[in-house]
Amino acid sequence: MFTGIVEELGEVTAVETLDDACRFRLRGPVVTQGAKHGDSIAVNGVCLTVVDHEGDEFTADVMAETLNRSSLGALAVGSRVNLERPTAVGDRLGGHIVQGHVDGTGEILDRTPSEHWEIVKIYLPAQLSRYVVEKGSITVDGISLTVVDAGRDHFTVSLIPTTLALTTLGIKKPGDPVNLEVDVIAKYVERMLGDRVADEGVTR
Repeated sequence: MFTGIVEELGEVTAVETLDDACRFRLRGPVVTQGAKHGDSIAVNGVCLTVVDHEGDEFTADVMAETLNRSSLGALAVGSRVNLERPTAVGDRLGGHIVQGHVDGTGEILDRTPSEHWEIVKIYLPAQLSRYVVEKGSITVDGISLTVVDAGRDHFTVSLIPTTLALTTLGIKKPGDPVNLEVDVIAKYVERMLGDRVADEGVTR
């Protein structure tokens, strides 16, 4: 489990295209400290497994399903990525519960700078809109953010200077894709209420 608090801005150093997958080598001095084979690291919000680790770099394989459901397929050598290690039991939960399981991709629509923050408008796929509410939580490229405004096909977030300086959202432009993970609690609530309604319908 992750919290959406990005630990560092890493970099893709190599990409190997396989028949139905990709192998990425990524540089991240912070997240590779103590890393070992089989560990999990979130890359732009996608939970990946460490295959190999040497120095300040690690290798991870990404299967076709993940490439199709996320923006990782657009990464190239030199791409910057948000990196986060899983939270440890007993640590503070700085963001919200993040699984690292991307629900879909959005797109940066617009950026409105201000003196002390920046408003970013992001396209929201129709199948995810019911999970996004004003002042709720959403994960964008692995970053835990609070929704400012929730529309039918978009939402906005307000980014502080720290987020702009230390994550990919500081350098992404309109038209760039982003990985989205909605609040898992909203999905569980929907499932439970749906089952309850179905049960009541059968009873009646």
